[in-house]
Amino acid sequence: MAAEPIGERSRVVRRVRRALVAAFAAVALAGGCAQQAPRPADAPVPAAPPAAADGAVLARDASYVVVVAQAGDTLAGLAERWLGAASHRGAIAELNGIEEVRAGQAVAIPLGTRNVVGVRPGAAQAVTILCYHRFGPRANTLTVTPAAFEAQMAWLARNGYTVIPFAQLEAFLDGREPLPPKSVLITIDDGYRATHEIAFPILRKYGFPATLFLYTDFVGAPDALTWAQMREMTASGLFEVQPHSKTHSNLAVRQADESEARYRERVRREIEAPVQAIRRELGVRTQVFAFPYGDVNDVVAAELRSRDIGMGVTVTPGGNAFYAPPLMLRRTMIFGGDDLETFRGKLVTAVPFGRP
Repeated sequence: MAAEPIGERSRVVRRVRRALVAAFAAVALAGGCAQQAPRPADAPVPAAPPAAADGAVLARDASYVVVVAQAGDTLAGLAERWLGAASHRGAIAELNGIEEVRAGQAVAIPLGTRNVVGVRPGAAQAVTILCYHRFGPRANTLTVTPAAFEAQMAWLARNGYTVIPFAQLEAFLDGREPLPPKSVLITIDDGYRATHEIAFPILRKYGFPATLFLYTDFVGAPDALTWAQMREMTASGLFEVQPHSKTHSNLAVRQADESEARYRERVRREIEAPVQAIRRELGVRTQVFAFPYGDVNDVVAAELRSRDIGMGVTVTPGGNAFYAPPLMLRRTMIFGGDDLETFRGKLVTAVPFGRP
């Protein structure tokens, strides 16, 4: 999909400008201003603004509406009201060149989804999938301390990132729904008990959704989550549990003493067992699979497709643009030694064309 031509964007800006001038002129004629704003020669003769339930509409045509933001309005709220989904907030932000709205501000809203896949001149919007494993008081390669995790989540909230679930990423990759400009996913692998004890309360504090990738043979181990704890997390509406294999063996590597038939049977079993257990214990749809060690091949991909699992995540770092292969999504590991500057550097929000 090509970027919107510069000429077309200029025409859009001129139309919005004319709508704003007409709207403010109408306000002036009604006594709202002491002096009427100048009107371009090609601007339509101003008319009374259309009525609206909240009185906020200034001007409207088939393509745009101009509204005055009310107290408490946000870009997400305006997108939900006018475009049907909060995820369209990026279209309003881009058109107006703003990060957020303030009360009394005139805001132009494009009526319809524009640039769904986030293409810009020379670059495409990208989504980072973060990968955590363990949480505990002492940091090591795969263990992040509670203080570090809290600081990272606070940084995302403070810097305007939107944490989304896989369902929204799926719609973006399908070209059905746009995403906010700085979107990120949070995933946690394996199923350690600290996910419930440490990560869950912090994620709940910020209202961030997350996905737990579970290898089901781990359930019942002393350091593992219980099904009851997973039910509590999924009932919150913030967590989803998805399969990470049965035993955490590398599914892309055929063992030395393994025939082709036995290998395919092992792959089938490693995928089928967690899918059935998660559906049985939690009643959730399995839509994405985390490959042990991040490795995948055609045999594994075919087995996933046969079970209607359309997404798979690796541990290859980087961002995912709209053209990312759904069964080989990039995922970025967060390590215990990562400081905030390192964490920030791992967040990819755009990728230049010509690069993966």
